[in-house]
This record gives sequence, C-alpha cells and structure tokens, in this order.
Amino acid sequence: MTIDQSAAPSTVRRGTNLPRMGDFNESVILDAVRRARDGLSRVELAGATGLSAQTVSNICRRLLDSGLLAETGKKGGRAGKPRTVLQVVPGGRYALGVHLDPAVVTYVVLDLAGQVVHSVHRPTPAVVDQESTIAEMSETIETVIRESGAARDRILGLGLAVPGPVDFATGSVVDPPQLKGWGRVPLRDRLVEATGLPVLMDKDVIAAAVAERWAGAATHSGNFLFFYLGTGSGMGVVADDVVLRGASGNAGEVGGLDANCTTRSLVDEAVSAGVLDAAPVPGPQAVAEQLGRLADLAAAGERGAQVIIDRWARRVGKGVAAAATLLDSDLVVFGGPIWPMLSERFLAVVEPMITSWPFVEKMHDIQVANTQLGEDVGAVGAACLVLDQTLSPQPHALLIG
Repeated sequence: MTIDQSAAPSTVRRGTNLPRMGDFNESVILDAVRRARDGLSRVELAGATGLSAQTVSNICRRLLDSGLLAETGKKGGRAGKPRTVLQVVPGGRYALGVHLDPAVVTYVVLDLAGQVVHSVHRPTPAVVDQESTIAEMSETIETVIRESGAARDRILGLGLAVPGPVDFATGSVVDPPQLKGWGRVPLRDRLVEATGLPVLMDKDVIAAAVAERWAGAATHSGNFLFFYLGTGSGMGVVADDVVLRGASGNAGEVGGLDANCTTRSLVDEAVSAGVLDAAPVPGPQAVAEQLGRLADLAAAGERGAQVIIDRWARRVGKGVAAAATLLDSDLVVFGGPIWPMLSERFLAVVEPMITSWPFVEKMHDIQVANTQLGEDVGAVGAACLVLDQTLSPQPHALLIG
C-alpha cells in the first residue's frame, strides 16, 4: 500500500532555547527539513520545532555555510511576502553501508536524502584467514568509494549490519547461523584500522528499522515495527521515535513469538513435502535459489508451494500482530533480501491479520506496508546508522554531566 508522505511531518522533535544546546538544535532543524519533502521556510521551522526565530536563523546560517542545507526557492506566506525554502543538499555528506549476510555482502554509498549513489554485491567469503578476509572487504570499500564519486572528506563513516547476536564490546558477531568462521571476528575494529573511517555496527534487523525511519516507509511514524526476512528473520522496533536495542543491543529476536521464518526452514519443508528437490550443493546461496523456485511454483499455481508459503505467512502474521498490539504500533513494514520473492502471498495473508487483530479495543488503524528500500535494506540501514547517529537529534545529547 502507498503511504502519503507529502504532509508536514508529525514527528518533528521539539528543540530547546537553553544555552549549550547548539549541536542538538542543529540536528532538530536538519531533521525537520529532511523529513519535509518540499522543504521548509525558517518561519515554518520555528513553528515546528518551538525554537525562537533568531535561534532558527542562526542555525540555518551555519547549516547553509556547511553545505548541508541550500535555499531552493520561494513559497507564499500569510502576509503575502514570499518565504525562502530550505532543503537538504543530498551531496552535502555521504555514508557507507555494508551488510554481511550469509549469502552475499552488500556495499552501498548513501547521500543525505537517503538515496543509493552506488552499490556492489559480492558473495560472502568463508573466513579461512581473518587478515585476507578483512583486507578483501576493505579493498572493496575503497573501490566502492572511488566508483561512487563521493569525495572522501564528505564521508561521515561506515555502518555495518550483521546477523545477531552481536558482541558490542569486541565489535564482533557471535556464532552467526550459516556464517561459518565469522564467529568472534573483531570486524568493527579491524575495519576501523583498515579504512581509517569511523565504524558503527548493529544487528541487521535494527539497521533496517533505522533505514525505514530515515529514508523509507516509516519516515512519518514514530511507532512502528520492521519485520526482516532474509537468510534469517527478526523484528526491529521503534517506539516514541526511539529505536529499541535492549540490554545487550540484541533486541529483535522473534522465536519467542513463534514468528521466526528463515530461507532454510521454507526450503527444508518444501523438500520434505516433495515440492522441491534437495539442492545438489548446500549453502546459503543455493538455498536462496531454491526459495526463488518455490516462489515461482506458488505464483504458477502449484498448490503444495502455496500451502507452505501461506502457512509460514500465518505464523509470522500472528506473531507480528501480537507485537504490534503490545507496543501500540501504528505501522508495520516488511522487507529484507528474500521479501521480494514472498511479498505478494505474504501480504495477502498478514495484512488482514494485523489490521483486524481482535485482542484489544481498536484505538487507531495499523498500516501494513512493503519496504520502499528494496532488497538492499540491510546495507541501506547500515549507512543510515551513520547518518542517524551523526545528524539526527539524540536525546542523550541533552544530558549535562
């Protein structure tokens, strides 16, 4: 379904006119302009953020001087005097994103508008030698930067999206399913050394939620769920415009909701039922190809394939509906690398389940949407980790120690 994003954003953060809050208020202004598709005038910014006209004027001047904002035209005002419109400069800064999936490593360069400037896909290497594997990744990162045309001094940093669980103390994944050899590889810190860039790492499901919040279907929602379907599955949660990460940063596991759905589980069931033949060569890439065949069979009317996919969709729909009710979410977004293969049948099952969940008095509608960021949402999310951390208002920045 299509979500109207043309209206003025309802999730603009309120600023503060207290001293020593310049960095936070700059982020408030930049975030408000970024979320408004057609830009905002200084007067509109003052009304939306609660900042004084002088504070808004001073901040806008700094953002204009830094190349993050530009004056792009005029719009009529109530008193008849045209107001200057401010918009984000897409090429003002860039962020790199890398998504480590068991089947493929995706590299993207993102601009400030959340648009992919350049992307590269590489088969996921097995870690036989950590030095050579990380050297290969850092070389690919340099190639992606060069081919994107982004000036290196405008790159804010590198984001990594990885399967969970994640050990943030060491910057490594912990025994990731189907990623042989990658357990306890200190990927984050080694890439800092190899590239010279600041590096942020997060779970892929959380990164995908950040992506939808920054540049996707959830730009105008502060309370939503992102259900991720890839080699594995998980759920990113945003509540009151805050991305929930949990005590160890590993929020998002859906096994307890009985909503886990993986590429291998679908394929294994199809093989057991005789709908698919077993893959001659095992491995994540071969399993992904088999899933594509299962989806094609279902689309062609093969009843056995349809039953398998629909059964898993009901399982996911039940768990997601329960989570959306518990968290009082107003939006659920589905996406991930394998989502395009399953989206048509899955949505037909899960949307009515979620929008008509019977176990609570309905106080508002829940929208269900496809990701607007394609199958590379994990890598886009990795880059958005950098953009969000660097440029979005961070409430903890207001703590005075």
